[in-house]
Amino acid sequence: MDAIRFENITKTFGKKVIANKDISFSIEKGLIYSFLGENGSGKTSLMNVLVGIYKQDSGKVYINEEEVDINSPKDAYKHKIGMIHQHFKLVNVFSATENVVLGLSKEDYELIYQETKAANEKLIAELQVEIEKISDIDNKLMEAKNNYTIIKSEELAKIKEQFKTAKEEYAKQSKQLKPNKQSSLEDKEKYRQLKDNFREEKAQFEYAIKHIDEKAEVKKAKAEVDKYNLKQQIKDLQNEIKQSRRFNLKESAKRVASISERYGFNVNPNQRVYDMSVSQKQTLEIVKALYRGVDILILDEPTAVLTPQETKQLFNVLRNMRKLGKTIIIITHKLNEVMEISDKVAVLRKGEYIGTVDTKDTNEKELTNMMVGRKIDLQIKRSEPKNAENRLYVNNITVTNIDGTTALDNVSFVLRSGEILGVAGISGSGQKELLDVIAGLRYYKAGDIIFHNPKKEKPVTFYHHSIKKIKRMSKEGFFHDKEGNRLDLSNVKDNKIVEMVNNGEVIFYEDEIIDLKHKTPLEIRDLGIKLSFVPEDRLGMGLVASMDLVDNMMLRSYRKGKGIFFHREKPEKLAREIVDELAVVTPSIHTQVSKLSGGNVQKVLVGREISSSPKVFMAAYPVRGLDINSSYLIYDLLNTQKEKGTAVLFVGEDLDVLMALCDRILVLSQGRVSGIVNPREVSKEEIGLLMTKGGHVDGEARKETL
Repeated sequence: MDAIRFENITKTFGKKVIANKDISFSIEKGLIYSFLGENGSGKTSLMNVLVGIYKQDSGKVYINEEEVDINSPKDAYKHKIGMIHQHFKLVNVFSATENVVLGLSKEDYELIYQETKAANEKLIAELQVEIEKISDIDNKLMEAKNNYTIIKSEELAKIKEQFKTAKEEYAKQSKQLKPNKQSSLEDKEKYRQLKDNFREEKAQFEYAIKHIDEKAEVKKAKAEVDKYNLKQQIKDLQNEIKQSRRFNLKESAKRVASISERYGFNVNPNQRVYDMSVSQKQTLEIVKALYRGVDILILDEPTAVLTPQETKQLFNVLRNMRKLGKTIIIITHKLNEVMEISDKVAVLRKGEYIGTVDTKDTNEKELTNMMVGRKIDLQIKRSEPKNAENRLYVNNITVTNIDGTTALDNVSFVLRSGEILGVAGISGSGQKELLDVIAGLRYYKAGDIIFHNPKKEKPVTFYHHSIKKIKRMSKEGFFHDKEGNRLDLSNVKDNKIVEMVNNGEVIFYEDEIIDLKHKTPLEIRDLGIKLSFVPEDRLGMGLVASMDLVDNMMLRSYRKGKGIFFHREKPEKLAREIVDELAVVTPSIHTQVSKLSGGNVQKVLVGREISSSPKVFMAAYPVRGLDINSSYLIYDLLNTQKEKGTAVLFVGEDLDVLMALCDRILVLSQGRVSGIVNPREVSKEEIGLLMTKGGHVDGEARKETL
């Protein structure tokens, strides 16, 4: 039976943009579907039609073989359809349960009541049959409860005894290692390591106590109690029916816990959202949908910000949902995950339906050909770094947020020319703050950023050096003449210095070492440092949405003009070059950037930033939300910069891409560097563990020492 059937769906925006054109296909019940297509292929528009965000211009939607009219997300919920968006819609200060029930109306509670009643009455009937089969059930239950209590108490006593021993050992070592004013840095580090280890050990004991029911012997005893506690289960189910008709936070928490147990979720009904990890928040969004009784669940880029371990956990949850008859649709660009989790794959191209294939009968290349309409090389090329030199030193950077929390904690690394240094980490681990600090957009509490400007054996220019500065630097021994003789120009007349500089006779001995501490972006530019930055927020920090392509090019160059008039020839030329070379789809270079698709916006931004031939190029999530074609174009551009000798700092969220593209990967965890690794020598799972280990570094985890 089909869960969904689209019949001749067409959706347009204005007179020219056709998002969906005469789309007809079906989605079978109880399967996991992946939805593929390039940016602008119409897949999100079609899903928005299904959940009532958009209304189709023509065509019909059928749910369970019945034609439906969906005009809002509320209508979609009535037909048991829910969508989990990439950006979670949760209130941070609310608990899990409060977020789940937020916005429920009387009509919603009535629907929940009807569904709960039907499902629970079926379960009650089954339990009553089971009770009839078991003789002397009450005595067997009492015996099982006593056994469970004894086993649980014994296991708790063991854990508490182990913790007591560990605590005594810590107190003993702490007394011996506690530093004083005369202690060496090595002794202080040993003491800090001891405290960190005990803190981690304590957390492990607390976790073991909290999850005592998960220990094998206790779990077995608890299962025996549940086996005979059928009468209580019937009472609970009857009470759940009664309470589901109205708002009751306590009972709602029980229902959340029941849903979590049924599907294998790890959700604490009373936990505040601000204390949750990204994967926990995503799971809570799924629980919200299931609480409202959805049978069809749509997930938009669900693994975008998850670690490999969290992705596996999510996939296990989705498989459990499939076992229980739910239909799942995943919108994604990650072909390896499509192959792993889906039963079938539906493909759209340029607003038209191309086809649906069984995942087991296809491969990544075939799917790419279906999406794009031609063959694409899916290999990310990575050349070995050549003549790599240390370009940027980041030393012990610490950044504090406005609320007093630490965003970056003692972060140190070296960025080299001619290489791509990847930055991996769970969302919110300090990636944004790190790039902002280097770009001069954010104040940092402690540390240094030192830039080595590649000036060795190159003539000085007046572009970023005044006569006064050249005189001072020459006195300090920075320059030599064409014969290699040291130059001191402190007593030379200005017009003679101008002549010498213009003739290329004043030459740097070594690279220029520049301290960037607390320098603004303009001050960094005025120091002659070519630093380009593609921020995470494309249309907030990167480009101005209301401006056209030419004006956005001018944002980098307008200060170079003289007088009150702008010169538009060069920006117009640059805009045309970017459109031609990067295949930007736009009606004209005078089209507002806000009217371009996400992939084309990113091409414009990256094209503008690399046009200045930077010495340092930083990019934050440059392929987020882009289709496979646009993504591989961005990877090629990053590799081109690397081959030109640029030092590239690439913040990414797809570990497969980071490992294929980068020469080294710096892993951030809770604002600290938990490792700098060679992607050729470590596994994806090892990097995933570094992302979640809370900044603790050991000899095995940290492959590179600074």
